Amino acid sequence: MKIHEYQAKELFRQSSIPVPQGGIADTAEKAVSIADDLAGFPVVVKAQIHAGGRGKGGGVKLAQSLEEVKTFAGDILGMNLVTAQTSPEGQRVKLVLVEQGLDIAKELYLSIVLDRESEKIVIMASEAGGMDIEEVAEKTPEKLIKVFVNPLLGLQAFHIREVAFGLNLSGNALNKFVLLLKNVYGLFVKCDCTLLEINPLIVTTDDHVIALDAKVNFDPNALFRHQGILPYRDIDEEDPLEVEASAHNLNYITLDGNIGNMVNGAGLAMATMDIIKLAGAEPANFLDVGGGANAEMVENGFRIILKDKNVKGVLINIFGGILRCDILAKGVVEAVGKVGIKVPVVIRMEGTNVEEGRKILAESGLNLVTATDLKDAAEKVAAIVG
Repeated sequence: MKIHEYQAKELFRQSSIPVPQGGIADTAEKAVSIADDLAGFPVVVKAQIHAGGRGKGGGVKLAQSLEEVKTFAGDILGMNLVTAQTSPEGQRVKLVLVEQGLDIAKELYLSIVLDRESEKIVIMASEAGGMDIEEVAEKTPEKLIKVFVNPLLGLQAFHIREVAFGLNLSGNALNKFVLLLKNVYGLFVKCDCTLLEINPLIVTTDDHVIALDAKVNFDPNALFRHQGILPYRDIDEEDPLEVEASAHNLNYITLDGNIGNMVNGAGLAMATMDIIKLAGAEPANFLDVGGGANAEMVENGFRIILKDKNVKGVLINIFGGILRCDILAKGVVEAVGKVGIKVPVVIRMEGTNVEEGRKILAESGLNLVTATDLKDAAEKVAAIVG
């Protein structure tokens, strides 16, 4: 689950991670009121959406007066902000964060992520912080420090030294960074984060170390342990189909292709998407209905797939185990009867009650294409949609 920058900074404050003074506004007038309470100018006005690259998209402005705060907030609020991490249509801005400007001596990059390959927590840092960190990582990876932490042992003093010395910190800035990194790591572990990123992490001219930006993502499977974080969810920032799918306990992710697919099991879903691509087509979604799905869940999944205007064909690939093939077939027939079908549907299923499932489909009177195996199914649906 993603949250906004201002929400991440609320968590930072609770964990004694220094952040700039500021407040959140939904009108230009409120933005002016917040700026007026801050200690002088400049003041930063920042769009709040679940995407990076806001500065390059025109969503971050530096104001030198209350008049500029009002103008910038008015321009940003209500705009469709387009960045490299949004859709081409952009994301509508409902809130702006108004913060004090700071005297920056140095911009750094700091993040903590999970690394599945090493099964460790990775601290990444760089002296080349700021808007072009992606380019730094791609073109000069030697500038990116990586420190691997065994989660069973936790953060040790030598981890902190390796990061701090790699950033060429010394004196008061070094001491303050040591405490900040301890608190950042503690927050990451305590809240079951999958990503915690500060870009930039700044050193001020008087040697304070402050998180000028904040990005935090949480493991959705662990949110039951963090009831205080759940209210931070902003479904307006999420894909509507993904929100609807989550309400039906379906694992759904929108993709850019035109072949909708429904599969039971995450591994089988990944294999299905791969073979769709091998057949020359592109998957429109990831949809795992789960091994214990019933006819209602199949119906809801089918309906969500068909709501995607980009879908030109559907591939259903089920291996009947806990989810029997006859249950799948009934769900598909019921879904088509309620939703209607305007695109070709190819079905491949094997496993428990497969013959009964095929009989239900054959006697339904629906225009469905059956396949003998996964390769055959992918080739047929790819051929149908051209």
